[in-house]
Amino acid sequence: MHIFLLPSIVDNSGKLSDASPVGSISSAEIANEFSGLSAEEQTAQREEWSQELARVEEEITTLRTVLQSKMRHASELKRKLGITVWKEITDDVSQGFKNVKESNVYQKTESAIKTTAGKTTSVIGGIAGKMTQKLTEMKQSDSFRSFEERVGSAYENVRSKVSSRSSSVQSLSDIQNDERRSSVTTPTAIPEEKPIP
Repeated sequence: MHIFLLPSIVDNSGKLSDASPVGSISSAEIANEFSGLSAEEQTAQREEWSQELARVEEEITTLRTVLQSKMRHASELKRKLGITVWKEITDDVSQGFKNVKESNVYQKTESAIKTTAGKTTSVIGGIAGKMTQKLTEMKQSDSFRSFEERVGSAYENVRSKVSSRSSSVQSLSDIQNDERRSSVTTPTAIPEEKPIP
């Protein structure tokens, strides 16, 4: 137990002594209270305050003991109910997110983001629409059609040449196979001779 005794605040002349904190309202009030008391009364007042301080500190100690006991009991009940530390943390985080989402700042920010996203989408949609329109106009222009016809005819020329070469190679291959078949002679029958006696 700690007992704090106040030093003599009022010196013999009745003025504040150097021991008191400068500018403290409570020190001035105490000094005024003590200035009208005799030395025995001041000692009695200090003793009364010391006893009150001891009672308050004892109550604090008792409350701490009771609180610790209640916390242990609550912890045991949570364990029996299957409430883990992890569950408590996730519940706290979930509640925190819920509180944030319900806050005015979050609501205003979300509204601003939605407005900005809507404007951005409309701007991008406008740009995409204009690009589509320009591409359509380009496709319908005479120069694009001329270019398209040239590319188309070049493609047809290349394709026909590739397919004619392919058929030529195939024809050549067929001819070579036919020649091989005709050059292969079937064995002629050997006349039977009579066996030598």
